[in-house]
Amino acid sequence: MQWVRDYQPDPDRPRLYRRAMIITLVGNVLLAVSKGLVAHFSGSVALYADAANSASDVLYSLLMVLGLWVAQQPPDLSHPQGHARFEPLVGLMVSFAMAFAGYEAGRAAVERFMVGGLAVAPGWPTAVLLFSAAVKWGMYAVIRRIGRQLASPTLDVTARDNLSDVLTSAAAFVGTLGSAWVHPLLDPIAGLLVAAWILRAAFGAARENLKYLTGAGASQELRDEIVALVSAVPGVQRVHQVLTEYVGPQLVADLHVNVDGDLTLNAAHRISDAVQQAVEALDEVERAYVHIEPCVVEPPPFDPEAAGGLSSQNGV
Repeated sequence: MQWVRDYQPDPDRPRLYRRAMIITLVGNVLLAVSKGLVAHFSGSVALYADAANSASDVLYSLLMVLGLWVAQQPPDLSHPQGHARFEPLVGLMVSFAMAFAGYEAGRAAVERFMVGGLAVAPGWPTAVLLFSAAVKWGMYAVIRRIGRQLASPTLDVTARDNLSDVLTSAAAFVGTLGSAWVHPLLDPIAGLLVAAWILRAAFGAARENLKYLTGAGASQELRDEIVALVSAVPGVQRVHQVLTEYVGPQLVADLHVNVDGDLTLNAAHRISDAVQQAVEALDEVERAYVHIEPCVVEPPPFDPEAAGGLSSQNGV
């Protein structure tokens, strides 16, 4: 009796995940410490907002390391279909960390705005913001590439957060310079813009990961692609049911296909295996379940005149 689904690990996946986790954790710790120190000594609220964002990035980095480690564990009796659902759960927790950073940044900006702002002298604040933007852009490019290779929603959220950090550092840079050269209120205004951007990114990330956690289905384009693939398998006469559901970052497809009812069981099973292999070859699909059914031939419509003629011929 088999209690756990078949599992063939991909040796490249743990290596790619490990690289993404190291880059994310080391980069975020470096930026959080550098921005926090400069914000403390310069008094820039825009830089403080960006430092709060980096601090939340460190928190989600730790959560990501733990969650992705659990998600990569093979199926067992406690989770016979695997642990893939832990990955979007981590992505949702990352979204909450981003939302808290946005709240903290907004709170600090409002407090500074109420007291009239503060002119921040250029120098270290602007230098660390430019350094942060460059580091985050590099992290975005690398994590985005790895996330696409792995079809990972958590790494996708992480890459988008890195990109938003590039933009928020740019906004903080403009606010810091503007507070010294134009008006002190430009610093808290930039802090508010940073907070708004963080909250917007957090909302989008949470919505995306909730889709994976609540059993959302595939897009219409992907459903059409599945039907086309299955219909092209030799021996398949009709596809009459395709149900898809996200179980973690990938889909499970439940397929009902019709074949010739006079086929042997072995021949029908070969068609079933071919359908399963074709669907599971899609990057978005983790596994497919195929139900083979005989193709029902509809009887011709009843013709009263023809029936009457047959009755007369028989002498009825």
